[in-house]
Order: sequence, then C-alpha cells, then structure tokens
Amino acid sequence: MAKTTRRQASLTGNIRHLVIILGDQLDQESSALEGFDPLQDLVWMAEVAEESTHVWSAKQRIAVFLSAMRHFADHLRGQGLPMHYTRLDDADNLGTLALEIDRAIKQVKPAGLVLTAPGDWRVLQSIRAIAAQHQLPLELRDDTHFFSTVRDFAAHAKDRKQLRLEYWYRELRHKNGILMEGSKPVGGQWNFDADNRESFGKAGPQNVPPPTRFEPDVTTQEVIALVNTRFASHPGTLVSFGWPVTRIQALQALQTFIAERLPLFGQYEDAIWAGEAWLYHSHLSSALNLKLLNAREVVQAAEDAWRAGHAPLAAVEGFVRQILGWREFVRGVYWTQMPDYIDRNALNAQGDLPAWYWTGETEMACLKDAIGQTLEHGYAHHIQRLMVTGLYALLLGVKPQAVHAWYLSVYVDAVEWVELPNTLGMSQFADGGLMASKPYVATGKYIQRMSNHCKGCKYDPAQSTGDNACPYTTLYWDFLIRHEVLLKKNPRMAMQLKNLARLDLPARVAIESQATAHRNAQL
Repeated sequence: MAKTTRRQASLTGNIRHLVIILGDQLDQESSALEGFDPLQDLVWMAEVAEESTHVWSAKQRIAVFLSAMRHFADHLRGQGLPMHYTRLDDADNLGTLALEIDRAIKQVKPAGLVLTAPGDWRVLQSIRAIAAQHQLPLELRDDTHFFSTVRDFAAHAKDRKQLRLEYWYRELRHKNGILMEGSKPVGGQWNFDADNRESFGKAGPQNVPPPTRFEPDVTTQEVIALVNTRFASHPGTLVSFGWPVTRIQALQALQTFIAERLPLFGQYEDAIWAGEAWLYHSHLSSALNLKLLNAREVVQAAEDAWRAGHAPLAAVEGFVRQILGWREFVRGVYWTQMPDYIDRNALNAQGDLPAWYWTGETEMACLKDAIGQTLEHGYAHHIQRLMVTGLYALLLGVKPQAVHAWYLSVYVDAVEWVELPNTLGMSQFADGGLMASKPYVATGKYIQRMSNHCKGCKYDPAQSTGDNACPYTTLYWDFLIRHEVLLKKNPRMAMQLKNLARLDLPARVAIESQATAHRNAQL
C-alpha cells in the first residue's frame, strides 16, 4: 500500500490541500510547498509504471527519477511533512498518475489540489481531468525554478514574425542583471562563440578531470535492483550508474564543474572524441531538470567564477547562454505551441528509426560511439545529440515523432518541455523554422573536423558515392536535392544550395541512388 506518515489518519477527511509533487519537482523551495501546513496539508508522490512505459524508457533514466524521488520523499519526511507516497513495487499500485491521484482523493478527501506547473503537457491535462472529475479546485502555481514565466515568453513572442533565442536571451540578461555592466553586456558583446568551439586537434583531449559520480547508496541500490527486474527488457544498463540523486550530491557536482571544467568548457563545448563521454561539459542537466539545483544558483556560480578570475568570459557566457538563454527559450516554445507542436513534420519525414539506435550496432564510428555511451550512461553532450544522432536521423528522413520518442527514452535529463523542442525544432527542423533559422545539416566533414571518429571509420567523409562513401555525406546531398524547392526560401541556405547547383544530373542521380540504397539497408 501507499506509505504515509503517522499523521495521515488524523488528517483523513480534514485535509485542506493535497499537494502534488511530480518526479521532476524535487525542490523543497517548490511553489507547491509555499504555505504548507503540516496540520492541514498532505504531500502526494507516486512512482508509476506509465511514466517509464509511455515511451520505452532506458534503465538509466528510470533509475534517476525513482532514486531521486525516494531520496526527496525521505528528506520531506525528515522535515516533518506528512506524506502519501506510492512506490512502484507496492502491490496495489494502479500504474498511472491519474489513477493514483484518484485513489488518494477518495482515501483522504482533500478540499483542493495544489500543483506546481508540470513540465509535460500530457501530465497537466491528466491532473486537470481528475480534478474536474472530483469537482475539486486545482491551484496551479508558477514554477519558480525558472528565470521567467510562460506568460513572460508569450508577451515577448507576441506579434513577432520570428522567434529567436538571441533576443530572448538579451532580454533576460537585462532583466536579471547577469553578466552586465549597467545596460551593456560585460566584455562589450553578447556572444563569444568566435572564441569557443574548437576541436581537440590531433593530440586529443589532455588531462580531462574525471567526472563527478556518486556511489549508489542503499536506496539507489534498491532502485537499481527494482529497475533491472521490472524493466529488464528496456534498453541500457545500470552498471555505471552514478548520477546525483540528492540535493547535496547535486551541489557537489556543481561545485566540481565550476572548479575543474568551466574554464575550458567554452573552448571545447562542440568537440567530440571517441571513448570520451564527459570531456568539459557540466553534466548538470539531470539535476537541473529534477530541480535538485536551481537555475539561478547555477548561473550565479558561473558568473562568480568569472568575476573571481577563475574562468574566462567566453566560457562563462557560453555556459550561461545554455541555461538563461536556451533552456528558458525552449520552455517558452513548448508551452506556447502545445499541444499541436508535437505533431509537426514540416519536411514530411516518414521513415522509421533504425533499430540499431537501441543497440549501437552500426559500422558508422561516430554513431556507434554516441549511442553506445548513451545506453551505458544515459548521456551524450549536445553536439553528439545535434550533429551525430540527430543529424543522421534528419538526413535519413526519420519521422520526427520517432526521433522524439527515442530522445525522451534514453537520456537522464529528458523531460518533455525541454526535449521536445530541442528534438523537433532544433534537431529535426520539423517545426519549419520556428526555433531554428535553418536546418542544421552538414556532411561527414563536420564530424571529421570536430572529432577523431573518421580516422578509424570505414567510411570516407569526402566521398558521397562509392563503397567507402560516408553516409552523412551521401545523405546530406540527397537531403538538399529532396528539399531544394523548400530550402530556396531560406536565405541562410543560399551557400549550400549554390554548392548543390554545381552538381550535374549524373552526379545527382548517383547520389540519390546511393542514398536510397543506404536508406533501404537501415530498415
């Protein structure tokens, strides 16, 4: 049965608020807990199978959520908050959030429900439906974890012909006084990309600090055993599990990133190296998205590091832009564009996702490495996602909803509000340019420039046809051919289409033939 604190019996029938805490809202400063009265209110949390099966979630992702939820519930109990908690392995677990909330309402008869705005449209609609069914008021509170509200973004977006990250980012920099000198950005410019994004060169990464990983405690070990049993057929492995699942661990991970990785973060933020999963990235996104860390404290820590002379401005600005800029931007896009956003398919891509995305069994070295580490750790950095796994799916012509389901399944930081716009908009261009000003397409030469994968790969990124042709290069030219009419409307694609125009008819036919053969071979 659902486990509750001793006080529940006296509260039953006299509860003011059933305070719903979802699995990605693990913050004691959450707006849902503001004004909480342990004599009148009751916290509700539940682990349910639906949240691991509505997409075929990988073991690492399931374990992160379940372990973090159990640790957070223990923390709240220790603070004296009465708790109604259902575990996944409870015999009477009904399997969905809606059914578990329904059961709790019938048991404890609250006067109303309180909820911090969820990160998933599907979940919000489900909870609203349950509240309406029981004719209970649902108080939906802003998620104060973010720098902005959805209302702020909607006001920013109103009457704009195009939505662009840069303008929203500058607005938030001004409003919050981050990396500013009065009304001007520190360093005299908003963006330091020109100083970032180098490759490692032939020598590869040198003296990269080890990642901050945490040995599973008893609670996490119990979760790992449960996931390995209950979700044995799901992808991935938990052998290497070491993600932060408590507030204390998340703070330690933040401090270590600032001290050891931030100084070189910008310089190598787009670089890839075979067998090197962690490099100079923060690995904080899962803790941020679970709300174990607050976005404000993460940004403040980075800015403090620059002001103390510990990290260069280019690195700090690049990191801050990911959180203050991109993270807030994709959230605004998600909540102002749903529910139809998830169905968009501007390029009419209809292909299936290759089965080897779930195993990593492919001869393409870059994909084998990126997918292999994804299944092992539940993690890949942003360029691996955008310009390796995402780029290949885009060029191949995979239906964007299938790509979305894969990304939501395999990454420990995947919550739909952040994953969906990044996948459909930025990666797959399925929204037709709402988020990104052009499709992010490139030949295998990009991967060759930013990594060492091509050196050991059977494919040659300089070749678009023939036995050794790189599939990325073949599919890149095929993509331009297939979408030439549409892409001509985009001025940012002018140079790429100018290069396409240099291909004569026999060359085009050969590329299309090889692309078709490759595409068929992946089914």
